[in-house]
Amino acid sequence: MAQAAAYEFKPHERPTLPGSPANPDHPKARRIAYFGIGVLIGLAGGLGSALVAVNLPFAQGTLGLGPDEATWLTAAYLMTNTSANLVLVKYRQQFGLQPFIRWMLGVYVVATIFHLFVHGFWSAIAVRAAGGLAGSALSSLTVLYLMQAMPATKRLAGLMIGISVPQIATPLARALSPSLLVSGDWHMLYWFELGLGLSCLAAIVALPLPPSERVKAFEKGDIISVLLLVPGMAMLIAVLSQGRIEWWTSRPWMGYALAGGLVMVTTAFVFEHFRKSPLINTRWLGTREMLRLMSIAAAVRILLSEQAFGSVGLLTAVGMTNEQMVGLNLIIIAASIAGLVTALVTLNPANVTRPITISLVLIAIGAFLDADATNLTRPENFYLSQALIGFASVLFLSQAMVIGLARTLLAGPRNFVSFIVLFSMSQSLGGLVGGALLGTFQTVREKMHSAEIVQGIVMTDPQVAARIAAGGRLVARTIGDPVLRSAEGAAILSQQATREANILAFNDVFLLLGILAVCAVAWSILIRWRIVRSGEESPLVKLQRMQQAAAAAAATSPSPAADPTPSRTSE
Repeated sequence: MAQAAAYEFKPHERPTLPGSPANPDHPKARRIAYFGIGVLIGLAGGLGSALVAVNLPFAQGTLGLGPDEATWLTAAYLMTNTSANLVLVKYRQQFGLQPFIRWMLGVYVVATIFHLFVHGFWSAIAVRAAGGLAGSALSSLTVLYLMQAMPATKRLAGLMIGISVPQIATPLARALSPSLLVSGDWHMLYWFELGLGLSCLAAIVALPLPPSERVKAFEKGDIISVLLLVPGMAMLIAVLSQGRIEWWTSRPWMGYALAGGLVMVTTAFVFEHFRKSPLINTRWLGTREMLRLMSIAAAVRILLSEQAFGSVGLLTAVGMTNEQMVGLNLIIIAASIAGLVTALVTLNPANVTRPITISLVLIAIGAFLDADATNLTRPENFYLSQALIGFASVLFLSQAMVIGLARTLLAGPRNFVSFIVLFSMSQSLGGLVGGALLGTFQTVREKMHSAEIVQGIVMTDPQVAARIAAGGRLVARTIGDPVLRSAEGAAILSQQATREANILAFNDVFLLLGILAVCAVAWSILIRWRIVRSGEESPLVKLQRMQQAAAAAAATSPSPAADPTPSRTSE
């Protein structure tokens, strides 16, 4: 029997970049399948980190860890997740897409299985680090699968969906965790994640991505850059993660780690700047347009910490747990999906910066709405504000990624690694910096408010005496000694004072974020005005015109069968 001839891709079906899949014209049923697999992979990759991050107190108790040790679990994940793109993008380009998928999914499934047998601190750290590596790969696969689900004219929509799906993972993890932990077994989280991982593996085997093209991507100089950037970033992440837990000036190792991390990262960027073929193209990233984009992306990521740190922290301070916040997180998920739909429907290549300004306005409104919390505040009081912020977060991120990718393709495919690495760093470090700054600010303000409240508590005040007596009556059934009852009443009053100080401090955090968001709105309006005044064309419009010219040239060129490029081999 004669062997069937290999399918020859048309010019418009060829891979956009080495290491990315080809873009053949799929039938509708296959596109739907690609879409479902992409969403599954995106949720699986995001939940791997989110399930641990939102249940750190539970992990702390189950594994017998202190608060600082529990924080190392998320830090270990971020250390590998943030740095993985330095190597994984080039690995995909040089060794092909299918080996990349097999190895990374294998790491993900094995890391999840190991979670089921982890009972010690260091083994948990190792498993979380492996999970960060796999999570970075899964985020790439999410985008690739969802782009396959779209026709050529809608491929940017696939990119926007692929970037947005993992953002839903954190509220989804908070909504699912109470049901998964109802039996009190910490490992139920990982049985669930293992099921997702095996489902992803089965789906990808059943419907693989089209083949990619390979190029020689790695160079000897890359080793130096990786050896500088990976430990340098790890030290910075360690300091940002532990700073407000162990406190910045209380541990000498933080100063050494911060200095070492900054020196290593700076040295790596200087080394890259003078390379002929850099891993990170600092000259292109140093242009005004890219610096502006990365600065806005990092600034908005800091502002979005209001949702991860502010609202959740305040509700925790008033005694709420994940069980009471399920409804709130479902609303955030719905608002995030609405933000994605809005981004897709309103995408305007001629004015891609307007949604970013709108996102900043919504964040400012949400922050100011939260700034009047009391000890009677409950999750229902956050429905509107957190819906606005959830909507804004996805609307912003999808647009920022489209703008960045458009500028990357205009500058040349060789800058793809630079953009992916720096964008992921800006988001990861932006989130860490946001949490660290807001946590530090909240702690300082709590101490100040606590001092003010305590100064007003005088034992001769009849109201204070009544509160202490009321607290004593709460423990009257278990404590018979009047002196001890009075001491317990005073302790209960002290706890209430601390709670009130925390609530006031969180209100200060919300006000600060609202003011910063207003400043960011003014900055974005100024940038848009300068762009309009200078007549600068939108990068999406430039990219569309370039693609149309390339398509017209390809239509009049001979058959692509005789591609003479010797360095590229089809997978």
